[in-house]
Amino acid sequence: MLESNPATAMAVITAYYGHFNGGDREALLALLTEDVAHDINQGDRETGRPAFRAFLGRMDRCYREQLTNIRISVSADGRHGAAEYIVHGTYLVADEGLPPAHGQTYVLPGGAFFALEGDRIARVTNCYNLNDWLRQVGVPAPG
Repeated sequence: MLESNPATAMAVITAYYGHFNGGDREALLALLTEDVAHDINQGDRETGRPAFRAFLGRMDRCYREQLTNIRISVSADGRHGAAEYIVHGTYLVADEGLPPAHGQTYVLPGGAFFALEGDRIARVTNCYNLNDWLRQVGVPAPG
């Protein structure tokens, strides 16, 4: 494993989003530690590469997304990073606990925080505004 440093962190996070947008899930998963912690927006923490693979499968089944305007920052020691971006998506199939899907499109800002161990991502925390997404897919947001 490589030692954490800003250049490595920037390269790993940049590759993560390149693989996400390119649809290369196996290459994306290869950037994660075996015990990666994944904090899902307004959800629970899932642990491990198999759980992350299952999450990506659900996302690919229910959504088609591309990220643009990706801006990445990393800490001076290369052990942490953050990204902000714009999500351009289509809601394809109803996701569990969410409203029916019928091809609704959405555009919303999102972000993520990362912890890195050398040249691998050890934690991903995703953030976006669920109420904004609900409004865009035609559901009044609670409250």
